[in-house]
Amino acid sequence: MAHPLSLNRIAAALALLSTAASAQQLPTVSITGRSEAPVQVGGFGDTPVAKLPLQATLLGSEQLLNSGINTLAGITALDASIGDAYNSLGYVSYLKVRGFDLDNRFNYRRDGLPIDAETALALGNKASIEVLKGSSGIQAGTSAPGGIVNMLVKRPTLELHSTTLSVSERGTVEAAADLSHRFGSSKEFGLRLNASTAMVKPELRDVKGQRHLFALAGDWRLSPDTLLEAEFELNKQTQLSQPGFSLLGTKLPDAKSIDPRTNLNNQSWSQPVVFDNSQASLRWQQRLSGDWKAQAHWGAQRLKTDDRLAYAFGCSAADGTYWASSYCPNGDFDQYDFRSENERRNSDATDFSLSGSIEAGGLRHKLTTGVLFTRFWSRFQGQAYNWAGTGNISGLPRTTADGTLNDANTNRDERSREFYLRDAIDLSPQLSAWLGLRHSRIERSSYRVNTSDTRATSYEQSFTTPWLGLSYAFDSRLMAYASWGQGIESEVAPNRARYSNRGQALPALKSEQLEIGLKSGSKTVDWSIAAFDIQRPAWRDIGKCDSAANSCVRRADGDARHRGIEAQTDFKWNGGGLLASLMKLHARNEGSASSGLNGLRPTNVPETTIKLQARQQLMTGLQAQLGLLREGSREVLPDNSLQIPAWTRLDAALRYEHQVGRQLWIWRVGVDNLADKRAWKESPYQYEHVYLYPLAPRTWRASLELSL
Repeated sequence: MAHPLSLNRIAAALALLSTAASAQQLPTVSITGRSEAPVQVGGFGDTPVAKLPLQATLLGSEQLLNSGINTLAGITALDASIGDAYNSLGYVSYLKVRGFDLDNRFNYRRDGLPIDAETALALGNKASIEVLKGSSGIQAGTSAPGGIVNMLVKRPTLELHSTTLSVSERGTVEAAADLSHRFGSSKEFGLRLNASTAMVKPELRDVKGQRHLFALAGDWRLSPDTLLEAEFELNKQTQLSQPGFSLLGTKLPDAKSIDPRTNLNNQSWSQPVVFDNSQASLRWQQRLSGDWKAQAHWGAQRLKTDDRLAYAFGCSAADGTYWASSYCPNGDFDQYDFRSENERRNSDATDFSLSGSIEAGGLRHKLTTGVLFTRFWSRFQGQAYNWAGTGNISGLPRTTADGTLNDANTNRDERSREFYLRDAIDLSPQLSAWLGLRHSRIERSSYRVNTSDTRATSYEQSFTTPWLGLSYAFDSRLMAYASWGQGIESEVAPNRARYSNRGQALPALKSEQLEIGLKSGSKTVDWSIAAFDIQRPAWRDIGKCDSAANSCVRRADGDARHRGIEAQTDFKWNGGGLLASLMKLHARNEGSASSGLNGLRPTNVPETTIKLQARQQLMTGLQAQLGLLREGSREVLPDNSLQIPAWTRLDAALRYEHQVGRQLWIWRVGVDNLADKRAWKESPYQYEHVYLYPLAPRTWRASLELSL
């Protein structure tokens, strides 16, 4: 579907908003770490994260603005347990939590409903981002372990009018507006409009682009007990993306010798990746007798993607040597013309739930139960993956385009039906039990297009994931807890002749997490500390797995075991404070009978991570902010024979607000990577190939927000 918004239309909308009448803006609340705010991603209704037997991070829109964050990948700077998994500028954001890569198809939510994150997700109309850390089975039928990301949409509030103009980097300019208004005789109707447009010119060369957002949310308070909400958003991003660097033969190139502004996707025939994203939802909430509530929630997502890249992969050396996992020792690489256009990914989700309290057996139970129906289908056409010539990490050689769509692609259909039940039981004034159960039934099928060898697969599975927790409140400030839960991942053996179990559904893999922790909060300091142990089975190809028929089998073999401690605190003093988070992770491969990886660390996972954000009032209205990120070394190869060194980054910013008449002016200026540190930020290992992404160079940003 063609995107209905144009730059001119968005600019006109912004101009209209900037002249619209409005009243006093409500104060914006920045939320992070432990908080008395409710957290949807926890699964227990409006219970604050401070009272739940789990760890979750809440990041408010004000904190994202102060940190200059406009993509999901940016939140890796704010929490030690959240890391980069394959974050290329101009492309999809990939996150890992507690060392596990999140699955963009199954680990993301929008207002609690499942969405597909295989796109560029806009943050301009999001009130906050919630990240559940740990077993995700309580919230998802199938998902990777580590956590769930939930994005909360901005809803109508009282009178609000805000416009923002931002400039950054080598000429990026963005204008945004946020307008909310209530009307009707009893203010029963509300509307909130978010719109933005940006011309993108980052420090990385040859990746100019655009991004646009138009979002409208409305509600109708039919009665004190009935609320109807509807919203939609349209966003589009057009930008060239960034290929990774790699090893040079068997050697790790010195990051100081690599210009981090070099983009290997700089051919004259390079085309931008285009993400076209439309989402909408309708939610009805009804208060029943007592504290019982019923809710019906429907959401839809329509994605269209043109994925294109001058793709660097491996090296065919002049002497006949082929380097599959790296580039050539002299910096040469094979470059391919990759194009997969008109990709369509459509998702629908409908949730019916009921929540309230009952007395049973002398105990008070806070119950939530419901059913969730989801459907996903993707439709692709043939793709291009053609050799275009030899490139070099200098970015200088020119190659020749070949966009012939002669490669196959895969269409998928998925349906799921999930029943869930959660119960929070007050065993005593101090002791509470937390129970969760989710039963899921999935139907999945796939087939290849642009080829006569369709390799079709189809299967059904059912499974149940439990979750248990116990918490004890020593007083109103200090709570101890323990929890245990399961998660599920489902896969089918590839329908290729080499697999003896080709096309067969594999037994669902159950991951498990055990967690214990302490939480405390007061007016001066909030803190929490947790120890966790996550065990996740791994699928592997057993056998030679060559071109011969039945030469291997896909089955479970060994586990990924991630044990660690994470701590976070928010110190508050007169005029300032310090947000700090730390994770120490012991991640190892265990129990494999065939891989030879036992006792080794997984690739691209640091053992120690520290994130600090300090703030201090310098004078009336002026606040200084300082950020520090420290990530330990990461393994580059599965055999642990090579590592990228640890790195530390410093960020600095100033925030100044003052009143001009009835208008509040907020100035923000910041510099990321203040010392212009050169380092390899991450080293994802995919398709048996090493990718290296450099730390972004020193980057400045400034913005002015006007509120009435």
